[in-house]
Amino acid sequence: MKRIFSIMLVAGLAWAAATATTSYDLKQMRAWEHVEATGDLNGDGVDDLVIIATPDYKAHTRVRDDGYVYNFNRPLLAIYFGEKGGKHTLWRGYDHVVPARVDESLSITPSLQITRRGALVISLEYFASAGGWDAPTYSYTFRYQDGDFMLIGKDEEHLIRNTGETVKDSYNFVTRKKQHTSGNVSKKAKARSRWSSLPKEPLKALGSFTLGE
Repeated sequence: MKRIFSIMLVAGLAWAAATATTSYDLKQMRAWEHVEATGDLNGDGVDDLVIIATPDYKAHTRVRDDGYVYNFNRPLLAIYFGEKGGKHTLWRGYDHVVPARVDESLSITPSLQITRRGALVISLEYFASAGGWDAPTYSYTFRYQDGDFMLIGKDEEHLIRNTGETVKDSYNFVTRKKQHTSGNVSKKAKARSRWSSLPKEPLKALGSFTLGE
């Protein structure tokens, strides 16, 4: 147990050291493997930019015999507010919001969207090439209000690939309602839904928790 804890501690310190070297420079972020989205997040009529980039620090990569590189670096999330003239200025960067890949057989693919109404949607698609049939996708919807991005909605979808079963839970943290829907993509039976109420709780801010957990 002590050895496992030591390995985790060393890995955590290495991650901290690695991410400490970045200033969320947009040029550097775009040089890494990344996804990005543009749209007006703060309602000032100017497009903003959100990017998720995964560094390629060698300390957290592993090369397979055939040359394929597994990247276990922790992805960085950054939000840049736009200014007239096309310039983007870093508003805030996060090094612990998007989970890192920790297993060679389990990949995590992030995606971003900024809706027409200015909501930020961050999605994570999981795929296991071994060890399980479940292929979940998590989507989180944040809205800029009171000077921060607050979680107003969440969708959690599961597809059991060997049976075709599907389950989707949709949470609206503003109306405090949850919709649970179950079905099967390989059968013609109609999907079934039921609604329930959520407890009244303060909205969570982006950065206060790790997505997918």
